[in-house]
Amino acid sequence: MSNSKLAVPELAAVEIDGMTRSSFILKSTLAAGAVYGGAAVGPFVKQAMSQEGGDVDILNFALTLEYLESAFYDEALTQVKGLSGENKSLTEQLAEDEAAHVDTLTATIKDLGGKPVKAPKVDFGDAFQDEDSYLELAQTFEDTGVSAYNGAAPEIESKEILAAAGSIVQIEGRHAGLIRLTRGENPAPTAFDETLDMQEVLDAVMPFIKS
Repeated sequence: MSNSKLAVPELAAVEIDGMTRSSFILKSTLAAGAVYGGAAVGPFVKQAMSQEGGDVDILNFALTLEYLESAFYDEALTQVKGLSGENKSLTEQLAEDEAAHVDTLTATIKDLGGKPVKAPKVDFGDAFQDEDSYLELAQTFEDTGVSAYNGAAPEIESKEILAAAGSIVQIEGRHAGLIRLTRGENPAPTAFDETLDMQEVLDAVMPFIKS
């Protein structure tokens, strides 16, 4: 599929090294987001999570997603050309929040007797060429994160872990709203996230998945 026909071609350009189960699902999630937009990946994630091996595997997927976002904001602070004062302060706050999410998920996985996945190597393409490009992809990442958490939540068995995930996804939603306001957009453009036919999503994203 040509990038010119994608809803978010910038997501298709993001590269993630590693073939752990979690990184594979994250690659698939970004591919779904590239085709349909970041707010529409929930059904794909729900389908993938239903085939996982329990709460630890789901948390490791969430951890991989948070690694991605944390690396994105850390790199933005040093690489975005012309990052203004207010947007730099916002980026510093987002980087701090994502790092806290990484720490919390890592500790929770260890408390459950699991092994946290390692951070994948990532390449964000041309996202940092200017402030507008950076903020556009930041908004897409936050939309993707919210939708991914919403898709994974129904598969979590522990009420305590579900509550923890819920506290994170609320912050991700606020991040998305803040970035939209910064870009002069409606912070809550729809009352509900978009839903998609699962087979349509799978058919669309499979060409992007590299084994």
